Amino acid sequence: MTTTAPREAEGAVARMSVPTLTAMVVGGMVGAGVFSLPARFGVATGILGSLIAWAVAGTGMLMLAFVFQNLAIRKPDLDSGVFIYAKAGFGDYAGFNSAFGFWASSVAGNTFYWVFIGATLGTFFDGFGDGDTVLAVALGTAGVWFFHYLIARGVRDAAVINRIVTVCKILPILVFIVVLFANFDADVFADNWLATGYGDLGSLDEQVRNTMLITTFVFIGIEGASVYSRYAKRREDVGRATVLGFLSVLSIFALVTLSSYSVVPQPDLAATRQPSMVGVFESVVGDWGEWFISIAVIVSVLGAYLAWTLMAAEVMFIPARADDFPEFLGRENDAGTPITALVVTSLGVQALLALTLFVTDALDFLLDLATSLSLLPYLLAAAYALKLGLVGETYEDVPRSVRRKETVVAGAATAYTLFLFDAAGMKFVLLATLILAPATMLYVKARSEHDRQIFTPAEIGLFVLIAIGAVIGGVGLWTGRIAL
Repeated sequence: MTTTAPREAEGAVARMSVPTLTAMVVGGMVGAGVFSLPARFGVATGILGSLIAWAVAGTGMLMLAFVFQNLAIRKPDLDSGVFIYAKAGFGDYAGFNSAFGFWASSVAGNTFYWVFIGATLGTFFDGFGDGDTVLAVALGTAGVWFFHYLIARGVRDAAVINRIVTVCKILPILVFIVVLFANFDADVFADNWLATGYGDLGSLDEQVRNTMLITTFVFIGIEGASVYSRYAKRREDVGRATVLGFLSVLSIFALVTLSSYSVVPQPDLAATRQPSMVGVFESVVGDWGEWFISIAVIVSVLGAYLAWTLMAAEVMFIPARADDFPEFLGRENDAGTPITALVVTSLGVQALLALTLFVTDALDFLLDLATSLSLLPYLLAAAYALKLGLVGETYEDVPRSVRRKETVVAGAATAYTLFLFDAAGMKFVLLATLILAPATMLYVKARSEHDRQIFTPAEIGLFVLIAIGAVIGGVGLWTGRIAL
């Protein structure tokens, strides 16, 4: 996912074309999540449920993409990332929680990458297990601080590197899809249609709900073209790039799922170790399939980790420069790197890596946690767009039909993100508050540094709600009612 434009781009003269913007959308969304799709869907549903899930997720995320596109047009001055919309629409404290939630989501996602690499290596070396062994954590630790060193020295995610990495991860996925459909087994596909013969997966509604977090995780990054809208040759190119990129990625993700169901029975898919694309491909082509997909996983994840680490640091740096985070998070080193924010980000990933030694299923836990934390800024951005449409702000000289259409889109995006909160379940909502509540100390420090009022009356109410959620979550962890 792309959260903020790299700061070195601010002085760029070159303007981005539709293909470049589209590549940013595709590159931002295709990361590690796609390689885990077969097993994640196999655990939850059959073919019919997966088709409904992709239709629901596709429609909801497309509405969210249109929200970012519309906000880029209605509020072109708000170009600091998706979290800025929460601040503009609902106040400084809401903006702070949106920014910090986005940062925490990035940290959880980055930790997921290292566990995913460990799980991939575990296919060949037992010591790495499922990415949650001491050896895997040691490798992840070395990787975290190696990339930290590179970024601190001024390494940037250059466009040419991004294009190379995008090609290297897309081609193996396309090969996977073509090869599996070439080995299509009609009997397996028919048995997987409802998968009722394999056991009780719950009602169709439950099956779809159980896939929502993974579909959201793989679509994180959909706002990429909108975030870079000020560099587009034409504003309308942003919408075209978003739709083209999104539909391309949706097609790839859905085809990965369907092709897996066409060759492997649902129980076997559910039991495939992660990254499950490796095991599925190997079952069709033999041993070389392990190496082929595993190399693609590692290339994809390392490229994504570099970009996401830069973005996570930016998510702290930009609010610090706007006085919404403490001043120390806005410091740069001689190479122009937001060094304090980078250190905090690397330490956050390191802490979560250590936690994976005590988590039952580290991959699924980190994926669900990253997704749940990203929902707050998405919800507040959609709600802000809905607010603009309802009150008519920025629509003074716009035809009424346009305002009506954009308001409906914003309402649909808001409803979809609320549905995702419900699908995530109370466990991850409480864990999110457990992270946000102590982070409020950073907000208090930032306000105190500039002699600003800490909370408005409404913000006090919001803080109390977050604090209550954190207490309930903490008690749940202590008593074992919430299991990691």
